[in-house]
Formats: sequence, C-alpha cells, structure tokens
Amino acid sequence: MFTRFLASAAVLGLTAGMAAADYKLTILHTNDFHARFEPINKYDSACDEEDQAEGKCFGGSARLVTAVNDARARAENSILVDGGDQFQGSLFYTYYKGKVAAEFMNKLGYDAMTVGNHEFDDGPEVLRGFIDSVKFPVLMSNADIADEELLIDKIKKSTVIEVGGEKIGLIGLTPEDTHDLASPGPNISFSDPAPAVQAEVDKLTGEGVNKIIVLSHSGYGVDQRVAQETSGVDVIVGGHSNTYLSNVSDKAAGPYPTVVNGVQIVQAYAYGKFLGELNVTFDDDGNVLEAVGEPLIMDNSVTEDQSALDRIAELAVPLDEIRNKVVANAADAIEGDRSVCRVQECEMGNLVADAMLARVADQGVQIAIANSGGLRASIDPGEVTMGEVLTVLPFQNTLSTFEISGQGVIDALENGVSQVEDVKGRFPQVAGLTFTWDPAVAPNEGRVSEVMVAEGDGFAPIDPAATYLVVTNNYVRNGGDGYNMFEGDDKNAYDFGPDLADVTAEYLAENAPYQPYLDGRIKQK
Repeated sequence: MFTRFLASAAVLGLTAGMAAADYKLTILHTNDFHARFEPINKYDSACDEEDQAEGKCFGGSARLVTAVNDARARAENSILVDGGDQFQGSLFYTYYKGKVAAEFMNKLGYDAMTVGNHEFDDGPEVLRGFIDSVKFPVLMSNADIADEELLIDKIKKSTVIEVGGEKIGLIGLTPEDTHDLASPGPNISFSDPAPAVQAEVDKLTGEGVNKIIVLSHSGYGVDQRVAQETSGVDVIVGGHSNTYLSNVSDKAAGPYPTVVNGVQIVQAYAYGKFLGELNVTFDDDGNVLEAVGEPLIMDNSVTEDQSALDRIAELAVPLDEIRNKVVANAADAIEGDRSVCRVQECEMGNLVADAMLARVADQGVQIAIANSGGLRASIDPGEVTMGEVLTVLPFQNTLSTFEISGQGVIDALENGVSQVEDVKGRFPQVAGLTFTWDPAVAPNEGRVSEVMVAEGDGFAPIDPAATYLVVTNNYVRNGGDGYNMFEGDDKNAYDFGPDLADVTAEYLAENAPYQPYLDGRIKQK
C-alpha cells in the first residue's frame, strides 16, 4: 500500500513538473528573398566571379541550406517561416516564375509563409501554381479571396502546427495596398491588418492555442501598429520593408527583437543575406518569458551545400535563352562608356532616366535621377538583346519612388557632381529636369546652378521649398553613391518597383528603332 502511494506520488510529481515546464522554440526566418538563388554582392546585386574568388559574396540558397541545417541541429524545437516576396528579382523568376522558389522552399523544409505583394506580380494564376507545388501552408488573413476561384480554399488565414508536442498558431498578413503594388486581379480585396489578425487570434485561442506567431509582409512600421492594436500575439515575423534589426550593428533600424506591447517583432533584411534566428521561451500558459537572437549573416564563413549548388547551376543553363532574346532595335550606337557617363550627359544615361520617368509618370513623378555607376556598357546599333540590356544594367536594381524637397534635389545633384575629377559613379543622369554645374567651384560648395524642372511644355526654376516626386533605383534611394539625402522612412517611399533592366528593355521596345540622343539637359560652365 505504502509502495503504491509512493509510486502514485512520484507520477503526480512528474506530471506536475511536466505541466509547468518551459517550452523553447527557435524561430528561423527569411523575408523578401526575391529569387536570389545565386549569391549577391555587398550591394545586393549579382555577385561576379571576382567577388566570388575573393570571398565577398553573401546569401544564395546553397548557403541557406547549410545554415538552416546547422540551426536546426542546435535547437531543441524549431520552425522555419518566411515573411513573403519570394517572387521577382532575378532571371530565375523571369524564366521559371514560382517553380524554383517552390523547389528550394520544399528542400529547405519551410513550415509556412505569408503572401507578399510580389507573389501577385503575375496574377493569381502563378501564385496558384506555386501553392500547388509547396508542401506547407501559404497564409493571408487580411484578404477576401471568396470570389477568386484560383485561390479560394488554397490560401488559409491561419494554421496550427505541432512542434515538440506543443501547438503553434501561425497567421499571415499581406500589404493592404497590394492592389497598388502588384496585380492581384479584381476578385480580391485587402483590409486593415490589425482587425484581421485579432479575428484569427480569437479563433486560435478559442481552439486552445496559446502560442501565436504572425507572418507579416506589411513593413516594420505596420508591424509595430499591429502589435500595439492587438492582444494575444506573441511574435511577429516581418517583411516588405527589408528592415535589418540587430543588437550588434549600428546600421540596424532597431533591436532584434523589437518589443511593442509585449510582442516580439523581428525581420531579417532581404535577399537571403541573413537567416533570422529568434530563440523564444514560453511558460505553460503561452507567455513569452524570454526572446533572444540575432540575424545570422550568410557570408563566406557559411559553407555552400554542394547539391544545392549543382541544382542551381543546372537551372541557370536555360537562362541564356533570355539573355539571347531580341527585345528591340537601336538606330545607332548608344554610348554608355564610364569615361563619358561619369562626367557628363550621355546617351545611355538619357535612355535609362527617360525609361524610369516614363514608367512612373502616371503616378505624378516629375524627376528621374540615375547614378552613372549603374551603367556598365554601351549598346551597338541594330538588334538589342536582353543580354545586352542586362550587361548595361546587371545589378537587379528596382525602381524606387519617393518625395523630397527641391532643396533635397539640389543637394543630390551637388553630391552627383562632387567627385567628377575622380570619375566616380555618383554622377547623375537625369530626366524631367536640367541643370548647370561648374567644376571651378569646390565640391559641395555650390557647383550646381540653374536647376529647372519640366512644367507643361517647358521648364521652370526648381522651388527649394516645394515637394517633388522623384524616381531613382533602390540602391541610390538607400544612400548608395553618397545619396544619403534620399534615405529615410519619412519620404513616402516605395523601393520595390519593377526591375530597372526590364523597364529599360520595354522602353526600348516601345520606341524601336531607338534613336539615342543628347539634348543639353546637363551643362558644364
């Protein structure tokens, strides 16, 4: 009898101890991968052979395979999730659409992802094909897809997975303004993220789920608002704003995690350059006791998985078909040599700036500024292939639109002509404005004068106090080539427009045979 009592007490004690045990979960995460299956350089562009040889490349699916496997091996319990925008950004997407993304996400063993706006770039059809190919749920809570036959019953608002004997609730979010950013079609509507998340939280908690993670392709600012305006969310894994959060870097936008209203918010920049790793400890009631971690940089210290490398090389072979595709015709040679474009108005600069401005003029954009360092070659007369366009514009840059004062534009032009003597790539090629510069004046001391902005059929002097809409590429918008006056979250910016090479190729085609020209938009005293 006494022995039976001891045994029963021991069982009760063990059960009580188990009930009170903390639960540890490692959340591995990516966001805004943008088809960067091959490594990137420090500018987030395609990594060339020289950088590869010098170990200056980052990311790539082969590194992610190794890093994810290593992270899982050291974790007690783990999940791998994605914050959206796997689509668009390289020739792999142009050629394969979502097929390669599906293949490598399956290989990496993702547990779930949310829909990013770029997942709708080619309409619901391509997204449906991707969803049919992946082995994990694709989530989006703040969209009504009831009238879209291709996606109804294919995308869930939330899901529950079981890891280490515990239920984890996952909720998806996509940008509320996706109709302005992509092509979801007329049958889908998007709504405010906070009420949508709260509705799913209430549903999940009603089912007894007390550990809830939101996968949000909505941006760092929106994520903080959602955290503030909802209850019951434990972690938000973000995307869309390409935000780098860190506790060790002075370049970070905030701490990793950023805590708002008790919610742990994380994001891991973009393009596969980092693998986010957040280690969360929950109590038995699902409360977060601790959340620590840091995005892991995917540099040359991470060994590339050979099977992934081989597969990527195999998939890259047919991309030559795109490179050889004739997209337009040039009436004459288009001058794009660096010795010309980095010191004065040049034909390639006019072409690219004109193409940028034409693409977004219907949005009210008035000015285009392109850095000459982004122009890498000339184009011969006759047939123009996509390969030639990609040789001129190899960096996979996207169009960025933003608001800035007239004085900010003047400051940008001053920066652009500040290193002409050294033939630097910051020299500005422009559209929608003209300006004069004087090399006799010291750099950044008033070299630029007579800045005129297109107005009606003519030009008017720029107003330093007025606000102008400007288009550039995402590298320059984020401070590249010294354009730090374009940086910041206060400019109503959108940095994830179409690829600059695609925009230029389409402009060439629309104006074929393209006649290169100079018109005196940049004058030197």
